[in-house]
Amino acid sequence: MINFKIIYKILGSLLFLEALMMLTCLGIALYFGEEDTFAFLVSIVVTVLCGILLGYKGRNAENIMSRRDSYLVVTLTWTLFSLFGTIPFLVGGYLHSFTDAYFETMSGFTTTGATIIDDVEILPHGILFWRSLTHWIGGLGIVFFTIAVLPQVVGGSTKVFAAEATGPIKSKLSPRLSTSAKWIWLVYLFITFGCMAGFMLFGMNWFEGINYAMSTAATGGYSIYNDSIEHFHSLGMEYTATFFCFISGVNFTLFYCAVAKQKVKSLWRDTEFRLYLALTALFTGFIMMELIARNHYGLEHAFRSSLFSVVSFMTTTGLFNDDAGKWPHVTWVVLALCMMVGGCSGSTAGGMKCVRISMLFKVLRNELRQRLHPHAVLPLKIGGVNITYPQRVSLLAFFTAYLLLIFISAFVMIAAGIDNTNAITIAMSCIGNVGPTLGLEIGPTMSWSMLPDFAKWICTIMMLFGRLEIFSVIVCLTPSFWTKN
Repeated sequence: MINFKIIYKILGSLLFLEALMMLTCLGIALYFGEEDTFAFLVSIVVTVLCGILLGYKGRNAENIMSRRDSYLVVTLTWTLFSLFGTIPFLVGGYLHSFTDAYFETMSGFTTTGATIIDDVEILPHGILFWRSLTHWIGGLGIVFFTIAVLPQVVGGSTKVFAAEATGPIKSKLSPRLSTSAKWIWLVYLFITFGCMAGFMLFGMNWFEGINYAMSTAATGGYSIYNDSIEHFHSLGMEYTATFFCFISGVNFTLFYCAVAKQKVKSLWRDTEFRLYLALTALFTGFIMMELIARNHYGLEHAFRSSLFSVVSFMTTTGLFNDDAGKWPHVTWVVLALCMMVGGCSGSTAGGMKCVRISMLFKVLRNELRQRLHPHAVLPLKIGGVNITYPQRVSLLAFFTAYLLLIFISAFVMIAAGIDNTNAITIAMSCIGNVGPTLGLEIGPTMSWSMLPDFAKWICTIMMLFGRLEIFSVIVCLTPSFWTKN
């Protein structure tokens, strides 16, 4: 059965981590001398007290975790972090309903970046930093961060990592998971500070730089200005954001080997990276031609806008430098494909992941060959790793579940009166943790505040499904999960 004591112990420890995050935001609030100081003080006290309570309930717990415990820990971690993350919004009065606050926080931690706040520029600095920080911690995973910093907190860390990690193939840099986690987080820090330095070089102040850097590296999309990166009217900033968004969509393990170990050729040898690069170039080229032909953009403007949007949608970042809602509708189809495909596994990007798309193409190729040679044994390899038959079945199950969840959630929203394009792209955006949507009622540059409450809850659940790649959550909802055998 489920070891509830170890779950209480871990959740209690993780709440202290969230309180530490809030303490950082309290420091920002005190620095700027704004009214959100009280909101963070209350949030820290409540979070710490609940952490102590859970720690007490989990005292004397055996440091042993089953696979069921791991799935439950990960699902509850993301749910509870979002729950306590609502407190600064509610206590400070910046959001007036629990639904809106939970939506905003879940969108932050899952790096979706969809917001229901119409005017973010009226928010105090501490709250703005809190939104960006939820992105940054959630980018590589809450539990994964804990494995890197405090590995002793998470018992059975390998199983927990498997429940939270993205992609069908889990790569490590070291036999010890905690060591691998530290190296990957070092890459993450390198990208974040590099991005911050790039933004500040082109004119951002330190607060703007760190917020946009966290949002970019985490492929989140929250902005501290209503018009996102477009606010600065800086070509340098737009190209900087594009570059670091793209880098953040690359497998961090692969990126570490290419840069730190000077194995640059390993990037090009990687099947997933080649597909990621090829699709980015293909989609950018198509949209670029459409903008030149139909919207009469200049060459550089068309290239910059199309590249920025494709990379932003493909890496599921959600920043924008142009209003794609005013583009030809055929470009919406391409951007919707970007939403679905996503970035590489082992990155901060969402979506299905390029490795799964590559696997699907190879499964299709093998199926066609099998028709001609029924008795042939056709291997399927990705990056030199043999994909077993159970993994292929899991791939098809994931693809089916992904499309089914999009269909069900879109159907419910259409039935409730939301226009077809918005309903479909909202569903795709949430499960892909993208953020922007495409449509006439809610465009890519608009907030989601006009959605009814029930739709916001559907979106919130879909965000969680997408971040934990569906099965980690669904398995906890099955009756067999709670039985003894």
